[in-house]
Amino acid sequence: MKLVKVYVTLKPSVLDAQGEAIKSAIQTMDYDKVSDVHMGKYFELNFEDYPELDKDIDAICDNLLTNPNIETYRYEILEAE
Repeated sequence: MKLVKVYVTLKPSVLDAQGEAIKSAIQTMDYDKVSDVHMGKYFELNFEDYPELDKDIDAICDNLLTNPNIETYRYEILEAE
């Protein structure tokens, strides 16, 4: 079994309003060393191991987990426990 961890974030050209609001709240709490915050999504998917795994992960991310117009993703494949 493989555990796939998928991280989805906004593209750099897209304003991250939630991240800016969180950064402002953090700085209000006197943590003035925080210079930037980015919000994102995180998914864990379990798969059987097979040759087309990477291709299928890309298809799932492109067609379901992300909005390709404004979001980007990266993933890592680990051995499931």
